[in-house]
Amino acid sequence: MVAEPLKESHVTYGERFYATRLRVPRLSHACDLLPITISERLLSGYMPQVDSIVTIIGQLRSYNQYIDGASRLILTVFAKDIIFADTQEGFLNFIALKGHICKPPIYRTTPFGREIADILLAVNRAFRKSDYIPCIAWGRLARYAQNLSMGDMISISGRMQSRIYEKTLPDGSVVEKTAYEVSIGSLEKNQEVTV
Repeated sequence: MVAEPLKESHVTYGERFYATRLRVPRLSHACDLLPITISERLLSGYMPQVDSIVTIIGQLRSYNQYIDGASRLILTVFAKDIIFADTQEGFLNFIALKGHICKPPIYRTTPFGREIADILLAVNRAFRKSDYIPCIAWGRLARYAQNLSMGDMISISGRMQSRIYEKTLPDGSVVEKTAYEVSIGSLEKNQEVTV
């Protein structure tokens, strides 16, 4: 479901792109607010309004952007297709990725006793570009992931999630931030094929 009005993001080779966020409910009734980038060519003159129900099929992409003097990793779902719907028949938030681990996984236990592992996954795409996707594994998958190494190729599936957290600034003030990551539901190490 479209969560906010579309706004122009950028123009590339004369093609206009728009940005918005989708609101996707979880089974827990919490909602993820996911960033989406849509080409004007997919919209065919129709601008979805807030609360419009849409299906987005696309690629999770990343890029670096300078914000407040520091480089930040920005994630967005780049829409390859959009389907407009009249009714709500349940919401699906699914992603499948295959890539190389580009930093050693970080395994830890949260203050609530949950085991998690953070993984940064490099996913290759056309024209020798890569997207760097933060992923999080839970429980037994986190224990498995802690033994993976930088350079290992893995296949994962799960869902994209948004997570709000508080960051303390150098002056002691606290600001609310949103992190985007892939919550891993399944993970498999792939065998490298060398030619």
